[in-house]
Amino acid sequence: MKSKKLLISLVVILIAVISCGTYYMAQQRAEQKAEQTAKNFVKTITNQQYQELPALVSNQSLKKNNYDKQTLINKYTNIFHGIGAENMKASDVTITKIKRGQYTFTYKLDLTTALGKIPSLSYKGKIIKEGNDFVVDWSPELIFPHMDATDKISYSEEDAIRGKILDKNGNELATNSEFRQAGIIPKELGEGTKKEENIKAIAKQFDITTKDIETKLNQKWVKEDLFVPLKVIDNDQIKKMAGVQYQAVDVRYYPLAEAASTMIGYTGKVTQEDLEKDPTLATDAIIGKSGLERAYDKELRGKNGGKISLIDQNGKVKEVLLEAYREDGKNIHLTIDAETQLKAYDALENATGASVIMQPKTGDLLALVSKPSYDPNKMVRGISQKEYDAYMNNEQKPFINRFTQRFAPGSTLKTVTASVALDSVTLTTKKERTINGLKWQKDKSWGNYFVTRVSNVPKVNLQTALIYSDNIFFAQEGLEMGEDFLRKGFNKFIFGEKLDLPFDMKPAQISNNDSFKSDILLADTAYGQGQVLMSPIQQAITYSAFANNGKVVYAHLLKNQQTKTKNAVSAKSANIVKNAMLQVVQNTNGTAHSLNGISSTLAAKTGTAELKQTQGTEGQENSFVVAFDTKKKHEFLVLSVVEDHKKVGKTATELVKPLIQELEK
Repeated sequence: MKSKKLLISLVVILIAVISCGTYYMAQQRAEQKAEQTAKNFVKTITNQQYQELPALVSNQSLKKNNYDKQTLINKYTNIFHGIGAENMKASDVTITKIKRGQYTFTYKLDLTTALGKIPSLSYKGKIIKEGNDFVVDWSPELIFPHMDATDKISYSEEDAIRGKILDKNGNELATNSEFRQAGIIPKELGEGTKKEENIKAIAKQFDITTKDIETKLNQKWVKEDLFVPLKVIDNDQIKKMAGVQYQAVDVRYYPLAEAASTMIGYTGKVTQEDLEKDPTLATDAIIGKSGLERAYDKELRGKNGGKISLIDQNGKVKEVLLEAYREDGKNIHLTIDAETQLKAYDALENATGASVIMQPKTGDLLALVSKPSYDPNKMVRGISQKEYDAYMNNEQKPFINRFTQRFAPGSTLKTVTASVALDSVTLTTKKERTINGLKWQKDKSWGNYFVTRVSNVPKVNLQTALIYSDNIFFAQEGLEMGEDFLRKGFNKFIFGEKLDLPFDMKPAQISNNDSFKSDILLADTAYGQGQVLMSPIQQAITYSAFANNGKVVYAHLLKNQQTKTKNAVSAKSANIVKNAMLQVVQNTNGTAHSLNGISSTLAAKTGTAELKQTQGTEGQENSFVVAFDTKKKHEFLVLSVVEDHKKVGKTATELVKPLIQELEK
């Protein structure tokens, strides 16, 4: 009997344990489901996938707040998209049981808006059981804490004024000006044939296609009585036309237009690619797209101001969620001289090329010209497809920045070879080479390859070699000096260095590899051919050593920037080369003798770099000239290159002559 009672007791206990275990497991599963609902809700908010919200919230709670599913989606979308919410991150998500079937959940939310980061927001909500599911007992406080169903979010923004880019004298190179924007009021176009005729007339007047106009008119937001922007125009394009109205708009303006566009660049609306690179940008921001506008974009752009507020049903401010004060962009002051920039641009006439003008003592860049160029004002106002295609189909590629593009420097580099050879003591002013004929090779191992020269001068010294620009003399000097001395000497200049300038520019190179592995390449390098590559800026900096007793002066673009120098060659060697460059101008046989008479203290060196597939054939010839005044108070150094000068009909020296005359005034 006792054993029977014991058995019954054990069964009862077992049933109780099983029941308790089952209950505990059910509660655990319920808590897990509630916790998952909370996590899903928070994840949906942070991922801004608002269309998934209705499935996570209680239908009863929506009705209580006079919402339906679509209203809920629209509310979140309009508010968070409206304030430019990005980088939404949740933290400290916790869930606590209130009673059976009810839980509270809390979390913190960080987000960035178009006005900046909102301080961490603390949220609290309920999870309830609805049928077999756990859902959020939703209320407007889950949009923003303290928000009621009748509250609204007010977002006001004050755009920062973009800073100006100014030349050394305060002249505007990039500024903000008021223009007229032409637009259409759709209902004023008429109907049928009349409408078609009006659209054609508008397209013709503003140099846009009827297709472009129709595309703009078919945008989703367009209504019959709303102004549909077409194009920012010049004042002389304003004309009274059916359907057309004009509005005043502030637009970026570039007074020098094509003359400085490759340097200054232009602005434009952010693209998806821009946003991926910099998530802090607002989706409607105007940013620098190229040139200095891009390089100094953050300084120029400034920060927009504004306020995000919670407004009650009476229109009163209930809470300020974020207030940011407008910070206008800073002005950028350059060393560029606008007048010199224009003169340098005009001096190139119809040539394809570039010019760099700097003060060799200070490194101040006075002009940076690349030609042909493009009109940045068209890019800002909305360039037509026809105009853009004209630029893209231009064989001279106007979008290329030629003052940063690397070229074989040709004979201008002989100045560097001469100074390095003088320092290495393989060359003296008295040393003379006997050279017969117009071509030469080291020995028969060179096969059919010869170094050629223009003038058949039998006795050649350093000065004569620079006056006549004798390739053979410098090829022989390079071979005698040897690769180690030549490379070490060249590297004392700026080869291989990344310059502290706001442009994309590969370093100047001596050769493709660290070693020539060829006497021919060594010889060619010594007179500026081979695989030597230098941009016009890099050349100007390099040749500044001959105006500064052997010190290279690094170019800079920002006004009042500290001058940086380094020793490249000895003062003695630099001055020997400088004096020979004076003779290149003054001697009747000098390659730059056409510049004689401008100034008795003008030093120069010309160069031609020939681009051809095989020796003995004619190829494109690029013409170079470097010139600087050795004594004047307001010193300058000009480096100019003209691509395919035979096609142009003028060398760089001929084109730059009027410019040098102006600089000497």
